[in-house]
Amino acid sequence: MKKMLSLAAVLAVLSYASPASAELKLSGDAAVRERGEFKTTTTTGVDTKTDDLKTQYRIRLNAAADLGDGYFFKAQLMNESPTGVGGAGGWQTVGYSNAELYPLGVSQFYFGRNLQDCHYSVGRLPLGSAKNPVFDLTLYPTAPLEIPVDTYNNDRVMAGNYGTKIGNGDLNATFVVLDNKVGQDTAGSGDGLFNDGYGLLVSYKTTLGNVTIDPQVITILTKADVFAAPSSILAIPATVHQGFRPVTFGTNASVPVGDAKLGCSAFYTRGSGTTPTNTVYGAASGDKVDYFGYLLRVKAEVGNFTAWYDHNSTTDKSTVTGTAGLTAAKHTYNNNFVWAQYKVNLHQSAAGSFSVTPTLRYLTAKDNNDLAGTDTSAKRLRTELYATVTF
Repeated sequence: MKKMLSLAAVLAVLSYASPASAELKLSGDAAVRERGEFKTTTTTGVDTKTDDLKTQYRIRLNAAADLGDGYFFKAQLMNESPTGVGGAGGWQTVGYSNAELYPLGVSQFYFGRNLQDCHYSVGRLPLGSAKNPVFDLTLYPTAPLEIPVDTYNNDRVMAGNYGTKIGNGDLNATFVVLDNKVGQDTAGSGDGLFNDGYGLLVSYKTTLGNVTIDPQVITILTKADVFAAPSSILAIPATVHQGFRPVTFGTNASVPVGDAKLGCSAFYTRGSGTTPTNTVYGAASGDKVDYFGYLLRVKAEVGNFTAWYDHNSTTDKSTVTGTAGLTAAKHTYNNNFVWAQYKVNLHQSAAGSFSVTPTLRYLTAKDNNDLAGTDTSAKRLRTELYATVTF
């Protein structure tokens, strides 16, 4: 708490800097969430059930500065790993070790310039992955549902972005730095300079009549890692496939219908190749990577009500040698997910807001393992009630 107050005090002082300094505007949100979780896992006909009730909280502080002539700076402070399991979207669960400590760190920061016909920025950029499933399918191809990039990767990435107007639409290109593993670096040769993990996202958002479409493609430029299979069917996915170049493409689309906004997304991903024999990839060297899958989403927004349905099917025929987990087996993953929420605004003003949001999240997952001859299926219901203030 002392660290959090110290950071807030520093930002407050900076916001009242001399007139020659850029004006720093502060905002943020704080929330408490009650989550009921009900899980059932079925293996060889045997059900295992677990129920849990969690009290969780989160705070995020935002800073923004207008530097003039279109130049800007933005940042977000948040605790990225409160539970020690990869961040969980900044939500701290009461009762974990050091649960009452909530140190804030720099989750996002980026700066750049907005011009009339183009813009650019660099830094730890926000992805908006909760509304764009292309990221989930790329990084979690066998378990892309329930917004894992937003949850486990905290919805940000180190990248540089450039966008410009072309015709009636906006073309955007984002160059992403994924890791610093220096893959395929030959010992003593000095040939590893540009062998880190890099990716490229290209999109073009435009309108056709009253329909907005946003076709996109993500490709890995150098060999990198992908979170391809969960350690158990409802667990956090573990790094299994390493050192190859997956590609994902598809589109988001939306159309207004009366007071409602209807949307849909369709994306396909393909991963194939061989993990290089290099110590940077550890025991996974020599893996034969071969998987493909798709994700479909339909979404509706009416007033304060939002709901969407996701369906994913991914076939993984990879051969993993020397590691626990996948072997020379064909796995077919079929996943379905429903998210529904209704936001009740209790207070709204120019200074901020207070709202409560009941939310329902329902996930079903199935792993058909041809080699083992057994299927594993699971279902998880999460009932949540958010109380949120923005300021």
